Amino acid sequence: MKSIEDAIQSRFRNEKHKAIVNILYTAKYIEGKIEAFIKPYQLSQQQYNILRIVRGAAGKPVSLKYIKERMLDKMSDASRIVDKLYQKELLKRVECPNDRRSVDITITEKGLELLSKMDENAHEIDAILKNLEHSQLQTLNHLLDLLRNE
Repeated sequence: MKSIEDAIQSRFRNEKHKAIVNILYTAKYIEGKIEAFIKPYQLSQQQYNILRIVRGAAGKPVSLKYIKERMLDKMSDASRIVDKLYQKELLKRVECPNDRRSVDITITEKGLELLSKMDENAHEIDAILKNLEHSQLQTLNHLLDLLRNE
């Protein structure tokens, strides 16, 4: 196993600095693996995230606000991404009859089929963490939760 010092050939001020760099480095590593997984499906990570969010609504229409609140990448332009998914016929948009500024968003059958196909290969994503045992994964999740809840 390669240490973070070896991976980036650097030294750190202290353990906190090392942990921050290690988390960032690992996040980029994982992003690269996910990017490789979704590339054959011609989706971006943000598009994949939005499709999963809309599918998670179990057939109920969702608003752009609902999507934005649940996105992993809060800096993404959700409306532009929804437009691209609409153009790919993976999402459907319907103007709300009560408020024309609001749009109801649902996933299409084509979108559901694409996600179902991707789900069949989701073990490729899980394999990123294959070196960790169940108890280690629980500890990692707990530590990451603690980190975000300062």
